Amino acid sequence: MGVKFNLGRNHCLLLGFICGFLFSYYSPQDYTESVTECPEVTEHTNKLNGLVDGHGAEFEPQLNLEQKPMIAKKVVKNIVRPRYYYTELGIREKLFLGVLTTTENIDSLATAINRTAAHLVNKIKFFIHAESMKSNFQLKNIVGFTDTRENLRPFHMLKFLADNYLDEYDYFLLVTDTTYVNARMLRNRLEHLSVTMDVYMGRPLADTAAEGVGGPVEGQGTDDESPGTGSTGRYCDLNAGIILSSGVIRKVRANLDWCVRNALGDDHSNNIGKCVRYSAKLNGCHDRWQGVPVSSYRLSSFKIYRDFHLIAKEPSFNGASTVFPVTAADDFYLLHAYFSRVHLETNNERKRQVQEEALQIAGGALSNEVLEVRWPLGVPRTSPPESRHDIIKWTALNLTHIFMRNTEENVRRLSVVDEEDIRNVLNKTITEAGRNQPDDEYRGLHSAYKRFDAVRGMEYRLLLTFYDRRRKRMRTRSFEVIKPISLIEIVPSPYVTESTRVAILLPVLEQQVQETEQFLESYERTCMDSQDNTFLMLIFFYRLDTPSKGDEDVFLPLKNIALAVTEKHKQDGSRVAWVSIRLPPELSAPFDDNHRYYSSLYGAHGRLAFAAVDLALRKIGLESLVLVCSNAATFRPDFLNRVRMNTIQGFQVFSPIGFTMYPCEWTGLCKPCENCDVGQGIGYFDRHNYDVVSFYSNDYVAVRKELEGRLPIVRSDRDIVSLLGTNGTGQGDGGSLTNIVQLFLQAGTDLHVLRAIEPNLRLGSGIRNFLATDPQGDRFAKLNCPEPHGNRQRCIRIASKKQIGDLLVQYSKQRSDSQPTR
Repeated sequence: MGVKFNLGRNHCLLLGFICGFLFSYYSPQDYTESVTECPEVTEHTNKLNGLVDGHGAEFEPQLNLEQKPMIAKKVVKNIVRPRYYYTELGIREKLFLGVLTTTENIDSLATAINRTAAHLVNKIKFFIHAESMKSNFQLKNIVGFTDTRENLRPFHMLKFLADNYLDEYDYFLLVTDTTYVNARMLRNRLEHLSVTMDVYMGRPLADTAAEGVGGPVEGQGTDDESPGTGSTGRYCDLNAGIILSSGVIRKVRANLDWCVRNALGDDHSNNIGKCVRYSAKLNGCHDRWQGVPVSSYRLSSFKIYRDFHLIAKEPSFNGASTVFPVTAADDFYLLHAYFSRVHLETNNERKRQVQEEALQIAGGALSNEVLEVRWPLGVPRTSPPESRHDIIKWTALNLTHIFMRNTEENVRRLSVVDEEDIRNVLNKTITEAGRNQPDDEYRGLHSAYKRFDAVRGMEYRLLLTFYDRRRKRMRTRSFEVIKPISLIEIVPSPYVTESTRVAILLPVLEQQVQETEQFLESYERTCMDSQDNTFLMLIFFYRLDTPSKGDEDVFLPLKNIALAVTEKHKQDGSRVAWVSIRLPPELSAPFDDNHRYYSSLYGAHGRLAFAAVDLALRKIGLESLVLVCSNAATFRPDFLNRVRMNTIQGFQVFSPIGFTMYPCEWTGLCKPCENCDVGQGIGYFDRHNYDVVSFYSNDYVAVRKELEGRLPIVRSDRDIVSLLGTNGTGQGDGGSLTNIVQLFLQAGTDLHVLRAIEPNLRLGSGIRNFLATDPQGDRFAKLNCPEPHGNRQRCIRIASKKQIGDLLVQYSKQRSDSQPTR
């Protein structure tokens, strides 16, 4: 029996829905359990599950770097920048001068060319045969060729120029040793030529052959002449000079083999011309290029010593860049003197025209502020001061003295140089006044002021008294004179580094133990802890009856400190040593408290510095950089670097001017501050203190030997008496030699002495230690500065003039208020 089912559309839809529900109900939840595990599929599935689980969270893309190249396929090369700008920009020097000469003419014609042209061109070389080279030539810029074939010598020269100087010069001038080069005019004309074009210039041989008695003949061109470029010949005459651009030299180098094979004769002009014509494809020699003429003058029958007055009248001679043939060395110097005078007269005329034009413009409608016309013309005006401290003050003076030079001196005698300078300025002013006003007769100087401006120069303002002979009365006229800074010269100096070892010598007297302890503490912190390349040697001065050993040694605390810090830093190579000196009986008197007023650690005996250095150098050596220091000083590491840079062996000695601090703790007139910047309220630069000085040992020894007759050398303790003089005052034969700086100044050597302020060198700890033990000032009030002849410049100051003045005003006011009124 069969059953027949008739399913409609709705029944099929319902059956499919039921089957899908049953399938999804019995299917597993994790599909990874029903498949074989595969690393790639598993990783991909985990990522999918992560996306499903983190639905709604922020999407974080992940990069698949497996089997990808981790480095760039093309390595990036580092760009090496040239050292100088002109190398990167391709800037070259203008003119190279090459001279073909012989051994016989080296000391005559070649030397004359070198003296008249070497300082006006960028480079000069002389080319001769190497077989005739000898070692006693005075000229050093000589090049010799081993190939003695005369026809090939120009090509050896061209090859040498191409191999060594092709990329350094724009133009090359080739001449013989009978050619005078007017280098000033030639360089001026070459400045107007384009360096990008091939240049082959000179005097065409056609012009040379067609000359008559003397000078050039115009219009001797050939068929090669092209319009707008001047006359052209086939080849240039080497005797008159050949100008080749660097581009032509480069092309010649590539075809030197062809040039050598075709150099048949000994005519250098033809050989060079053939080579240039073949290599650069130029249509001949030009005496004019781009409208710029480069002419020469030929001396046919003229003799310079006889006919120079006739030659100088010819325009072609005055406009020539080269003159040939010159067969005597004296003629070179005569021609150079003449063309130098012409150049000077031309410059003076051009200067006069510029001044007239400037004055005409200044007198027009435009103001000087717009045109920036200042007097004198060409000298810039002074820079505006940024604050009142930058104002350059005018100082009053007369013919013999200067007034209020600084805050310490009211009047001072002019030095020999300054006195000569003011007299020269006055004489020049009187001469100029008489030229402008002939009726005025000079009677005297009313007043004068001067100042030095680093931008303009030395300026003077003079007020002079004249008698007017025409009006028969006295009159006063004012003048302003300026000596401008016209030539700034850079003084060459030897090379120095900041890694030089500094040997510090520290003289110590018996009463300076406390200051020296403070110095050692600061030295360890500044130099030894930072492993600075220094060495410290203490120089102990013992009086005659002072014990130097055992527990009674006055310097025993310092020796213990020296041993302790040396042991602490022995691995770093830093150490502190000492040397003992026994003073003679003349200097063994008890210490006078009045000597505390001295700013120098030596007190009244400044020559003890020579004894300290003479005896200490025997233990240091002659190649050391020595710094003689003060135990009342503190410094920063920058100070030692400045000592290394400013002290140059065989060239310069450095004497820093330290900043002396006021005893602010004791006076109460200022705020104590060790690390503050320098200022008038906390201290002053003591220019009369020469305790700190640096030099090289061998320079000091050389100077001491030179002045040994005036100042005996101390070789042992017993020689100190002869150093100081019989009376121990230091006023023996050496008189004015009281410190090491004066020793170098009065020696007849070429050593420079640099003396400059040093803010990082602080002084003044000695007086501060003394005042700390005298809070009421009872002992200090009894002291007096013992400087002889009333000169108190070497005495210390405890406050500024302003602080003392304010204190006196305040005291006077309090005293007046305390007095009862009647």
